[in-house]
Formats: sequence, C-alpha cells, structure tokens
Amino acid sequence: MADSVKKKLKVLFASAEVAPFSKSGGLGDISGMLPRALVHDGAQVAVITPKYGTIAQEYKEQMEHICDFYVPLSWRSVYCGIEKLKYNGLDIYFVDNEAYFKRDTLYGYFDDGERFAFFSKAICEAMLKVDELNVDILHCNDWHTAMAPVFLREFYMQAPQCQNVKTVFSVHNAMYQGQYSDKVLSDILGLAEVAAARDALYCAPQSINYMKGALIYSDYITTVSPSYAEELKMPFYGENMDSIFRRRAGSLVGILNGIDVERWDTETDPLLPANYGIADMSGKAECKRALQEELGLKQDPDVPLVCMACRLTKQNGLDLVRYSMKALMSRGIQVGILGTGDKDYEDSFKYFDWKYGDMMAARIEYDPDLAHRIFAGADIYLMPSEFEPCGQSQMIAQHYGTLPVVRETGGLRDAVEAYNQFTNEGTGFLFKNMSADDMAMCLLSAAEVYKNNKESWSQLQKNAMERDFSWDNAAASYIELFESLVQ
Repeated sequence: MADSVKKKLKVLFASAEVAPFSKSGGLGDISGMLPRALVHDGAQVAVITPKYGTIAQEYKEQMEHICDFYVPLSWRSVYCGIEKLKYNGLDIYFVDNEAYFKRDTLYGYFDDGERFAFFSKAICEAMLKVDELNVDILHCNDWHTAMAPVFLREFYMQAPQCQNVKTVFSVHNAMYQGQYSDKVLSDILGLAEVAAARDALYCAPQSINYMKGALIYSDYITTVSPSYAEELKMPFYGENMDSIFRRRAGSLVGILNGIDVERWDTETDPLLPANYGIADMSGKAECKRALQEELGLKQDPDVPLVCMACRLTKQNGLDLVRYSMKALMSRGIQVGILGTGDKDYEDSFKYFDWKYGDMMAARIEYDPDLAHRIFAGADIYLMPSEFEPCGQSQMIAQHYGTLPVVRETGGLRDAVEAYNQFTNEGTGFLFKNMSADDMAMCLLSAAEVYKNNKESWSQLQKNAMERDFSWDNAAASYIELFESLVQ
C-alpha cells in the first residue's frame, strides 16, 4: 500500500528562492536540492518560485510560457504569467510579474508584504489554472509563502483542485516572520471580514504576521532539525511564536537538512590544491600547508589550525571568539576567519590579524572558493552559535575530515557526535553554555587531542567522513510525512 501511495504522491514545492535561479542564503540551496531528492525517492515534484529579474538570461531563454491570468489581491486584479523550465528532471514554474519581481535584489523593499502576498495568492491560482499542478501536497517554505495555506483554506476550498490538498509549512529560521501593518489585512490580503483569518494573523496591536497564519492554518509544520523543533517551543528561541509551537507540538517535526555531497566531495573538489579521501588522507596535509600559505600563517603541520567561514554576526557566536582570542593565541593555536558582517566584528578581527601576525588571519570578504579550501585545510571548524536552526558548515566540515567544535544547539547538536575519549567514538566536540570560557575549554581540549593523540584524531576524522549527510535521509522523512497526510 505504501508503495502505491508513494508513486501517486504529487508535491508542489513553493519557495521564494531556488538555486541556481535565485539565492540569498541557505533557503535557495535547500530549495534547489530537496525537491530533487524527493523525486529520487519516488515523488512527483514541481517547484514554484518568482521570476526575478536577477535570474540568468540563459535560464530565461529556456522558459516556456504556460499561461497568464489575473490574481485577485483585495481590491486589485494583478497580472500573473506562468513560465516553465525543465531543470535536473524537475518542472520549475516561475511566477511572472515584472512590477513585483524585476528588481535588483530579492528582498528589502517597502512593498515586500504585497509582493509575497501576491506570490502566495498566485500559487493558489496556478493550482486552478495549470492542469499539470494537480497536487496532493503544497509544501511552503518560510514567511514568503506563508499566506498560501491561509488563502487556500479561506478562498479556494470550493474548487475541486484544492479540496483535498494538504499543506506543509517549513520554518527555516523563526526570526524572519513577515510582519506588517494591520492595513495589509484589508488593503492587500482581503481578509478583514474573515474572522478566523483575522484572529490567526494578528500578532500584536496593529501588526499582521504572515508566518503566524501559516503556523495555524497548515496541516503540518516542519523545521530544519529535530533539536530546533524542540527549541522553538521555548521563549528564547520561539521569537514570540513559542506558544503556537507548543500548541501545535503534535503536528510539528524537525527534519535535519542535508548537503550537496557531489559539490562537497574531497575526492573531486576542483578548488582544492590536493584531493583526498578516507583511504588516503595525505592530500589533506597539503591542503593545510597551502591554506596556511594563502592566509599568511606560519606553515607548521603540528600547530592546530582553527577556522570559521560565516557571516560575522552575534548569532554566530563571534562575541565568544573575540573574547577568547588572547587565550587561544597564548596556547599556540592558529585562527583563520573568513566572512563579512557587522562592522564591529570586522574591525575586531582586522585588529587581531594585525596584532597576532602569522598566528591569526582575517579575510573580511565573501569568497566561496576560499571557503572550500578552509573546509579542507583546517584541522578544526568552529561554530559557537547562539542559535542554529540547522547549519550546513558543520556537516561539510565533517565531510572534509575537519572536526567541528560546536555549541549544543539546533542542528549543530543533531549533526555532531561528541568525542568519547574511552571508545574513540564521535565526530567532533561540543559545549553547552553560551560562554566564552566554555568554548575556549572545549576548543583547547580538541587541540590537545590533535597534538597529543594522533591515533584518536585519525579515527575521529574517519568517523566524521563516513557520516551520511546526503539529502536522501531528509527526503525519506518528508515522503513519510507526506504519505501520512494523504492516506
């Protein structure tokens, strides 16, 4: 029975970003990889996303115009075109409206609330107008698509195409919820006279919250790691939505994201000075030497090299790193940091670069190629995050035999197994409290293993590189969830 349901399962995956067409962060990567994995696992998947002006011309030239219609958006009727592109075995549908989407960047405009309300409504209209989109599951992602489950239930349940559609809403980061003035309720959403929707969307006096609507209206809620699903029920992590997450606990599940194991492959990565694998790790030593040279650090294979490649923000634990720098330098540990972000952090690490010479390097820039070389050349990858819904860097680091030191939060806790000195089990090192002293102690303990117990270190590297972080695991969990909704 399960196999027959699986073959018939049709999913419409809705996201504001889909790599390689559009991307501003991790959502784009996830939306580019997860649908492919779902197809590989037996589902029929279509993806729907805005047709941004920033999409490469080579993709635009391959798009086929499917249809066009007008989307009712409160008192407006707004043009919508649907373009289609076949890519990596997926049908990608692009919602076309140049007034909303032909802009220099994806987000950050005064009318984002209207733009993505239109996108959410266009998703529902497309399910009526495009015969191919006869779906079982509408899978929406983050606040940009959060109004789609609300619109679907309030405006479209009389349509045969929508009566049996189940909705799943994925929270990738609860910090970003889509909050706007309550004027949007009547002027854009057209829901002022719908009591249930009005109550669901109100977040505070004179505030409408798109994500809150999806959390209440969707049949199921997912998020990007099991630990983050539990954390969202707590006030510190729940971003004022914790009471809803607790109320919907029976319909909330955390599924750990994966990584693109073809792109992040030590044996084939063309950006590395030397390739390597579990059977022959000699290339990693050359990667470390080359990275030390590139960063202007002392070239010494015995010195533990600790690296980070991330946005320089408070969320990523940069205060802890800044506070601990003197202690790390006094213990002979090299530190390399790549990234841009808050000016205060940028200036601090520039200063440390100047002060500590060939033991500390800060590259205040965005350089994705250097990130590959950091994952391969570092001994230890540091992620002391204040919170981390999922994170991918800790998975990539393990894939490259670079052992992570992470705080026990969200996807970091789920993806890294703590080192056991008695059994040599584990894939990295974890600390619990948001404390610079605790982080430094954990990091120094990892450095001691690196310097004085090579046999254990090699076993931990092997353990880490054998971990399966492919999207297949996540896809299987999503398929199981989808099937439970349609049975």
